[in-house]
This record gives sequence, structure tokens and C-alpha cells, in this order.
Amino acid sequence: MDALPVIAVTSGEPAGIGPELCLRLVERSFGARLVVLADRQLMAARAEATGFPGKLREWDAALPAEPGTLDILHLPLATESIAGRLDPANSPYVLALLDRALAGCRTGEFGAMVTAPVHKGVINAAGVPFTGHTEYLAEKTATPRVVMMLAGGDLRVALVTTHLPLKDVAAAVTATALEETVRILHADMGAKFGFETPRILVAGLNPHAGEGGYLGREEIEVIAPVLDKLRAEGMTLIGPLPADTMFTPPMLVQGDCVLAMYHDQGLTALKYATFGNGINVTLGLPVIRTSVDHGTALELAQTTRAGTGRADPGSLFVAVEQAIAMVARVLARTVAKAVAKAARRSAERP
Repeated sequence: MDALPVIAVTSGEPAGIGPELCLRLVERSFGARLVVLADRQLMAARAEATGFPGKLREWDAALPAEPGTLDILHLPLATESIAGRLDPANSPYVLALLDRALAGCRTGEFGAMVTAPVHKGVINAAGVPFTGHTEYLAEKTATPRVVMMLAGGDLRVALVTTHLPLKDVAAAVTATALEETVRILHADMGAKFGFETPRILVAGLNPHAGEGGYLGREEIEVIAPVLDKLRAEGMTLIGPLPADTMFTPPMLVQGDCVLAMYHDQGLTALKYATFGNGINVTLGLPVIRTSVDHGTALELAQTTRAGTGRADPGSLFVAVEQAIAMVARVLARTVAKAVAKAARRSAERP
């Protein structure tokens, strides 16, 4: 338990700000070993362009961490990457970074994975259907349902549906989807955030939470019955609430997290309050994964050619810190359960 955890950081879309953000990790001291998954030549080029003051080193788990040194686990680009210019040829490389980090987490080589932003459009342009990290990691781990959560400060917002056109949302908010989402959220609020009895604020789907059925019946026919069922099991669920008032301070203090029905319903408020210091967390996976709360910012990446390096690493720093904290919580919980189990066995012996 005294060994530092190893956190894998994927550098994301090579034409975006991900590589530059990863270089900035040397500016902080973290309570973990960090290894950046990236093409070594790409990182060297971005280091030169941004005036990186540190040193790049090939990853070797046996070597101790060195201040000012960034460890790189090399995965090769398919073709040279130019900052600010997308190239579908490098999309398999982007996915290979995720696959390698995930594989390391599943074997115990890494304690968690932190992901820099990817560009959904260019991955799809390469012929690979891709709606986001959340869905990709769920498919790769054969996890039937995962939950996307963004967190910043004391605000945590999870989603029932993620990257769907608005016209498809109502049909996707089913009793099964809602119940499975709440169960995952409740479990991981304990395991990963330390809330053993979390209070969950649940939004309605329609304006004014349906206005008693006048503005929609999903609250009456789908949401409320599921919440009643889970309350009977002991969960603390508040709602369904009108989403336009749920994010006011008097309501937020009543809960430890918020469950929104769709992407913009929940994340508009979260990003307004915390953008640049928020993170994305995938709940329900067999591994710990956090991410930044922003995109590839190609226009900022272009400035690295001139050495200006204007990308803000704040969200990546928080994502790494939260991943480390989650590793510690999960480990402490595992140890506590093992100790309790051993105590029970000892008590049962004659």
C-alpha cells in the first residue's frame, strides 16, 4: 500500500492540445507515478515548439520518478501530425492509446487512466464509428451500461443519456435505463467519491418536470415509479425536479450529486460553473477513468508552432488528482472489506 500508484495519461488527438497539456504535467508534483502514452517524436516536437523546460524519458516502471521529467510510453503515429491540422490517418493511433491504457488498467500495471481530448469527427472520418470515450470504453470492457459524470468543485452531474440527438432522448429515457443508471451512480458515489449514503437530485425530462402531466408524462409514467422503487431499497433520491431550478444553491445543498436526463440539460450548468477546472468521470467501468472537460482546441494547438503554448492545463491537473484520490478510496475500501471478512472468519472459528 506504500507504493505510489501508476496513472496512465493518454495524450489524445495529436493535432490538438492534448500533447501540450501532457507536457505541462511536470509543473506539478502528484502523489503518483505518471506515464504519458504518446508518440515520442510528437512529444519531442511539441516540447521544442512550446519551450518545454523539462526532460522526456522512455517509460520504465523500475526507474524512480525524477522532478521535471516526463515519462513517455511510446506508441507510434501512423503519419506525421501537424498541430491544428486533423488527419484521419492518425485515428487508429488515438484509439491505440486508449486500448493500451485500458489494457494496463485491467492487468494492474496502471491504477487508473486519464484521457486528454479526442476529436470524434476525425475518428468517424477514418471509418470508425465513435461517439465518445464513455461509449468506447464501455464496449471494450463489455460493460452493458456506464454512466458519464462531469465534476467540478462540489458539483457532480451524471447523465442518463449522453451523445444523442435531442429528438431521440425521450425514447431513450426508459425505466430500465434510469434504474441501471441510478444504481451505478449510487454505487460509485460510494466507491470512488466516498459518499456511502449519497443524496441524489434527479431532474425531470420536461420543462417544469412535466407540470403534472401537462407538459409531458415521462415524469409520471417513467421517472417517479423508478425513484419510488429505489427509495424503498433505502436510496436517498430527490425528484423528479424541474431542471431550471435544480441548479440553484438552495437545491444543490440538499444533494451530493445531480442526475440529468440528457447531455445539455446537466452539462450546461456544470461547465458554466466549473469550465477549465472540471473533469469527466466514467462510472460503472471495471477500471478508473477520468478526463478533461474540454475538447481538442485545434485553434490553440496551432499556436504551439510559434512556441506560445496558451492551452490551460487546469482540467488535466484536476483529472489526474481525482484519479489518484479514487485509486486511494477504492484500495482503502478493498482493504477494509478484506479485514472485515478476515475478522468474521476468525470469529466463526471454534
